[in-house]
Amino acid sequence: MHFSRRTLSLVTIVLVLGILSAGAWWRIGGHAEGGAGQQGAAGAQDTTALPQTAASGQFSTDVPQPVKGARVIRDTLWIRVNAAGQAAAYRRATLNAQVEGMIRAVHVRESQRVPAGGLLLAIDTTEYALLLDQARADLLAAQAEFRQLVLFNDEIADPEVRAERERIARTRSGLDQKEVALRQAEWQLARTRVTAPFAGWVADVRVVEGQHVTPGTELMTVVQLDPIKVEVQVLEAGLGDLRPGRRARVTFSAYPGERFEGRIETINPVVDPELRTGRVTVLLRNPDHRIKPGMYAEVSLDAEALPDRILVPRSAILERGEGRRRKMLFVYEGDAKRGLAKWRYVTTGRENDTYVEIVKGDEGMVEPGEIVLVDGHHYLAHDTPVRLVENVAAAGGRPGR
Repeated sequence: MHFSRRTLSLVTIVLVLGILSAGAWWRIGGHAEGGAGQQGAAGAQDTTALPQTAASGQFSTDVPQPVKGARVIRDTLWIRVNAAGQAAAYRRATLNAQVEGMIRAVHVRESQRVPAGGLLLAIDTTEYALLLDQARADLLAAQAEFRQLVLFNDEIADPEVRAERERIARTRSGLDQKEVALRQAEWQLARTRVTAPFAGWVADVRVVEGQHVTPGTELMTVVQLDPIKVEVQVLEAGLGDLRPGRRARVTFSAYPGERFEGRIETINPVVDPELRTGRVTVLLRNPDHRIKPGMYAEVSLDAEALPDRILVPRSAILERGEGRRRKMLFVYEGDAKRGLAKWRYVTTGRENDTYVEIVKGDEGMVEPGEIVLVDGHHYLAHDTPVRLVENVAAAGGRPGR
């Protein structure tokens, strides 16, 4: 039997494809089944080898949980008013040119500290020195003419007549006008030197050497930064209990987490009719000049004082219960190393951003000196063993939310 070349080629291709398919099936099917079986066995072995005590030991009720505590205190509770504000220089002076001329020298640069009376800038004095010399010469001439006009006044016996002749002589000689012109020339020459009105820092230098200025041209600004003011816009509802001298706590966006303490200096007696706010000025120490004018501030002002109150930190208070939510806290009972967290319902009163007042009521009470838990206590149960630490997270506990 004879086959054509084309038929033989097709048969050969079919056989090759069959052999390749059989090899692929063996590698994928048989080998994979064996591998999967081995992996399954290994996986089962790994699972049974995991330690069973790791998770259970971490939250075991027999292991004291790390918590942070704080003592209950009896103190004055300050109800505070919170508002936004902005730092401003305690004193600020914008210096303008008072005479016309060319700036000969600028002796300072921005952010430079200057003493009171320190030289800041000098305007060319040539013209004003000449005007002063001219004024002095004119005054000498007027004085000579005056003396000539009153030459024989000593012979007049009547003092009133003599005084009247002197007044007329001063007018005719122009002596009064020349004395005024001399003082004006001296004043103009003095104004060519610009000095610091008080000790402070240079800001906003507006001119350069060689520049021509006229009266009113802004030259630079001098600011005093220690102490520094914070101007707070307080809603009118919060103004009633504020008093000068009361404490203020200030935080700045530039220094997150850092708090500055100061005092209320003034309370503006006028309320803005559109914003319904009054301006309260707080004074802060700023010896290192870290606080800059214009910085945004959040301010807490002491307003109403409630003396002799039982106080606990706000973070101590929790709410528990289905349906009716009741206020509670945990009291620490034990020694310095180990104790128990005792669940206690309480009745709360007034509060501020730091403390909550505990009042007598139908619920329980705490006493000054007791320790309440303020961190790591959110998931505790009554009589859970605990130990006091400073940092719950560092001690491996579960810090508050």
